[in-house]
Amino acid sequence: MSEDEKKTSAGLFSEFGAVVAEHSSFVIMSHVRPDGDAIGSQVALGFALMAMGKTVYLINEDGVPESLAFMAGSEKVTTPPAEPLEVEVAIALDTATKPRLGEKSLHAASKAKFWVNIDHHVSNPAYGDLNIIDATSPATGQILYHLIRELDMPLPDETRDAVYVAVSTDTGSFQYGSTTAATYDLGADLIRRGLDVGKINADTYDNHPFRRLELMRELLNTLEISADGKIANWELRDAVRLKLDLQPDDSEGLIDLIRAVKGVKAAVFFEELEGGKIRVSMRSKDKSVNVCEVAMKFGGGGHALAAGIRMGGPWEDAKVAVLAALGEALGK
Repeated sequence: MSEDEKKTSAGLFSEFGAVVAEHSSFVIMSHVRPDGDAIGSQVALGFALMAMGKTVYLINEDGVPESLAFMAGSEKVTTPPAEPLEVEVAIALDTATKPRLGEKSLHAASKAKFWVNIDHHVSNPAYGDLNIIDATSPATGQILYHLIRELDMPLPDETRDAVYVAVSTDTGSFQYGSTTAATYDLGADLIRRGLDVGKINADTYDNHPFRRLELMRELLNTLEISADGKIANWELRDAVRLKLDLQPDDSEGLIDLIRAVKGVKAAVFFEELEGGKIRVSMRSKDKSVNVCEVAMKFGGGGHALAAGIRMGGPWEDAKVAVLAALGEALGK
């Protein structure tokens, strides 16, 4: 981060501090089908604000995934209530576009008079009244860590652990190219503050249900590699989801298996959703291949090396179109 960017972040953090000082009630949300950065960020900021005596509601359209229920404080994250909450401020975390929060969450937050948008997606259009967006940060959790430290907010154990889960999961356990020196400094500081790194890593990465292994077998049977060996893709049809009784987060991180194949520069995961919609996840391990630009052609977005799309069918037409666009990007 340049000195100018640091000054800009400090100014935005100060503005957020003023919002916190001037208001007493908050609703904190994250995107549908939440991952570790989404739920971890909610818990991290939520417990910091609660420790300040604020009234805080944590809601997510889909609730907490089974794989993240081990997190201390995650039980505070609930699905949205039917009636709007009596809150002054709505905070959206790790959510590139406002509709990605979900209709029920947006309804629950509809009485809020002020919106804060904290995110690290380069495609975020800045939909808040206050926007703290840092596309150079590997995780929203890392932005929140610096915000909490900069404003000298409380950092209870739940916040400490949640920040680690948020950052670790969005950096591939500190492996992705987006990981910075500041990321490692963050991890070291959290360990000094009492984080049990061995236990939390085991809970995060070594505690999967057997159906995830069954899913992997099904996915491998659909694996395709392009003729030049640069694009790998596999697919999950709705019939398989029903057969294995899959949960939305069972496939989390599996795309990295095919991204890791020697010679592959980009990986694609096609997933059929209820109602015929198609979820497309893309990963690149070559900075010359910007999958966010490809995703944006279909109304999606994300990061240069990790992006996603939700699109209509028919299935085969969608698959051909996405792979052709990705192949064109590789050709450039």
